[in-house]
Formats: sequence, C-alpha cells, structure tokens
Amino acid sequence: MYKRVLLKLSGESLGGPSGRGIDESSLSKAAEEIAAAVQAGMQVAIVNGGGNIFRGLQGVGKGFDRVNGDKMGMLATVINSMGLAMALRSRGIKAEVFTATPMEPIARYYVRDEAVRFLEEGGVALIAGGTGNPFFTTDSGAALRALEIGADAVLKGTRVDGVYTADPEKDPTAVKYENLTFSKAISDHLKVMDQTAFALCEEGNIPIIVFDMTKKGNLTRILNGENVGTTVHK
Repeated sequence: MYKRVLLKLSGESLGGPSGRGIDESSLSKAAEEIAAAVQAGMQVAIVNGGGNIFRGLQGVGKGFDRVNGDKMGMLATVINSMGLAMALRSRGIKAEVFTATPMEPIARYYVRDEAVRFLEEGGVALIAGGTGNPFFTTDSGAALRALEIGADAVLKGTRVDGVYTADPEKDPTAVKYENLTFSKAISDHLKVMDQTAFALCEEGNIPIIVFDMTKKGNLTRILNGENVGTTVHK
C-alpha cells in the first residue's frame, strides 16, 4: 500500500517496560519488524525520539536552560538511532544515521537528496537530531522529514494500539478512534503528536498511522494495507 514511509519511534518504545535507557530486547524486536518491512520491498526512514535518555523539558524549572536541554535531547536521539542502526546491520540491513547538525565521523550530515538516494538503494535512513533547533519536538521533526523525502505516510510506533479519547493506561473508559481527521485531532488537543506535526502533515496530505510497535507483525500489516491502529487524515 505504501512505497516509502517515515517511521516515528518514541524513545520510550526502545526503553522496554520502564521506558528508560535502551532495552536490548525492545531494540531487537524493533529491528526485526523494520527488517521484515525492508525485505518486503518497502523504503523506510526512521526518526527516533529521545525521551528514554533525556527530554529537554524535564530539566526546565530545575536549573536547566531550555535551549541547552533541547540540545541534550537531540543528542539522545542520535544515541538511539546509532543503536537501532547497529541492530539493523546485524540483520543484514543497510542502515545509516543522518544528523540535522554536522557530527562526522559519528554520523552523516543530513542532506535530503543523499537520504532519498540511500532509501532507493534499499537502505534504512535513520534521521536523528530533530530539526536541529530547540523548541521543536521529534514529532515535528518527523513530519518535516516526511515531507522532505516524499513519504506516503508517517507511521508512529508507540506502546499503545492507537489514539484514544484519553490515556488508556490511566483511564479504563477511554475509547479508541479507528479514524480521525487532522482538524479534530487539533481541536481536541489530542496529545499523540504535537499540533505542529499535525498541521504539517495536513498541509502535505500525509496520513499519520498510530499503532502498537511492540506487537509482532504490526508494521508489515500496515504496509500491506491492513487496518491497524488509528489513521489520522484530512
């Protein structure tokens, strides 16, 4: 159904049950899912969050400067991307980390045409470092990169199987949306992605599919056109 996708993974999804640090089992499972999709012929770019290591906002009010805190968060996304790239390579998948700010020789500087060329050659492009600017989330970064590379969809892999009226881990009465418009997601202030990300994807007419990345086979099911998770669209 989709030829090229931008997979947005939360940092917490790589942190295992605690959502902290890098859990080897979670990293391995994510790599297996992505490898299966690539082997099926899909072009996959990835933007990782960094909340399992450090989130810029968490230091605000505790003496941290927001700008430098966000820079630390950007570095956390690079660490996650490097780990996932190694896990993919161990499965025979070409993977390269591209960063929004120059970090050679740790990773390649992100140039849109080079990342697209790598995707077309069958590699997985892990685009790290957010937008390279503070005050922008990795969700906004994922939406921006999806537009740049011409992705058919943004797939947001989380630990929850879609978008709900409330946090299902806290509210047992929360109801799941099967489909959702961008306008409703924005007007209802649904927190699954930030408002900037929703607005960018709406303008570019790129659907967002929110799904449970921890469930084996979900990524391939989505790419095969099956109804998984919640689809946010125009």
